[in-house]
Amino acid sequence: MSVKPPDRVRMTGISKRYGPIQTLADVSLRLAPGEVLGLVGDNGAGKSTLSKVLSGAVVPDAGTIEIDGQDVRFASPADARAAHVEMVYQDLSLCDTVDVAGNIFLGREPVKRLAGVRLLDKRRMHADAKAMLEKLGIVIADTRLKVENLSGGQRQSIAIGRAASFEPKVLIMDEPTAALAVAEVEAVLDLVRAVSARGVSVILITHRLQDLFLVCDRIQVMYEGRNVAERRIEDTDVEEVVNLIVGRKFAARSARRSPAEAGADA
Repeated sequence: MSVKPPDRVRMTGISKRYGPIQTLADVSLRLAPGEVLGLVGDNGAGKSTLSKVLSGAVVPDAGTIEIDGQDVRFASPADARAAHVEMVYQDLSLCDTVDVAGNIFLGREPVKRLAGVRLLDKRRMHADAKAMLEKLGIVIADTRLKVENLSGGQRQSIAIGRAASFEPKVLIMDEPTAALAVAEVEAVLDLVRAVSARGVSVILITHRLQDLFLVCDRIQVMYEGRNVAERRIEDTDVEEVVNLIVGRKFAARSARRSPAEAGADA
């Protein structure tokens, strides 16, 4: 009898409060190896805070995290990275005045020794960067190009390529297709597919709901810091997802209407 492998990620009872504001309240999340999970919700739903907990940027007040069945505690992004959890933020965190290879290896630059002195190994860095990008199907004419000279889609691809090139188990993407042209969106979604096909578990945070149905296996909906629904992507549609995201808000507004307002619609 085969034994089911543990979830790649299991977050249980995650809570976070900032003063009087409860940002996360007893939130859970699970993610299988190679699965693409769409994490959605209105502004202020807690998506970014939850992802920052998993990436080590926010320390929760309560709750547990497991990676491949092992309990982990992240006090910083470096701790998460050591556990092979990477995050691509919406602002990309790229250095515009640095070239493509330099951005990919930022903080992890290869070095060589010359007469006992440690020097940046630029030749190896550019060769390795080119190989990493080609492996992911990312087309960049020259790794010596400054990032400031690239298109929005290329910049997004570089940010994802950097995160995906160092053997992550989990890759979190925050609004990777925001403000991109249609062709650039397709290229980024192809990259999501390529990464997950290599067994990397992906969390996709997006307001572009149509993207969910192109790359995700499952969605999780959050509302005011809580889980409200999970759906397999084949068991739902855009209309239901919209209702899950905003339905409770609209219901609350409707409940507050006066009898006169209700009668006016009759």
